[in-house]
Formats: sequence, structure tokens, C-alpha cells
Amino acid sequence: MMKQLTYTLLLSLFLGSCSRNPETFIPHIDGYWEIESVTLANGTTRGYYVNQTIDYISINDSLQGFRKKLKPLFDGSYETSNDAELLHLKIENDSLNAYYKTPYSTWKETILSASKQQLKVVNQNNDVYLYKRHSHINTQ
Repeated sequence: MMKQLTYTLLLSLFLGSCSRNPETFIPHIDGYWEIESVTLANGTTRGYYVNQTIDYISINDSLQGFRKKLKPLFDGSYETSNDAELLHLKIENDSLNAYYKTPYSTWKETILSASKQQLKVVNQNNDVYLYKRHSHINTQ
């Protein structure tokens, strides 16, 4: 009886730790991100070892913000345009979704996970983007 109870408790802990609350992803999304890899819907994976541009994501307390492409420069600054994709985060059906809007298009991405160092997103084509936290170029 005790052995069965122990197994049941361990199984419950394991299953409970596997289900992630998407609300816990929100504090980690803000910041500078660079693509580490993309896994296409057909299973093909492409690694990105050098990124010419990175994504800057800014989210406010009302879960609205923007995503902007930046080009890192050797002096630690960034070059960018005034273009930005407006975004709104929503928790729906136990998922965290990002709704994007530009003057040309609207689309949705689902945030699969987000931590201090990693962001994983799937788009409407079922392509999975794995981002790593960008660290500034240090030339000194």
C-alpha cells in the first residue's frame, strides 16, 4: 500500500511539473532576442549561428506592446527603423497567444515557453522558433 502511494505521489508530481501555466511566461518575454533555430512543420531544423538582426520585444502591464527588428552594432548600440509590429498578449485555452498587427497584416503566434534565457514560439504555419536571450557585443 505504501509503495503504491509513493508511486502515485511521484507520478502526480511529475505530471504536475509538466503542465506549465502560460501566465508564468509573461515576465520573461520583454527584452532582446535572437533566433537560435527554426523547426519547420515538415520537421526540418535550421540553426542560426550568426544573426544580422535581433528582435526587441516590449510589453506593458496591460499586455500590449511591440516587436521591433534591430541590427546590433559593434559599439553596443543598435540600428533600427521606425517600423514596429504592435502586439497584444492573451491567455486562451491554457495557451499564451501573441496577436500582431502592422498596417499590412495581422497574425497570431503561440508562446510555447519563456524563461530568462529562452523563448519558444510556434506560428500559424506550425514553424517553431527557438530564441535565446541576446547578449550585447563586447569589443573591449
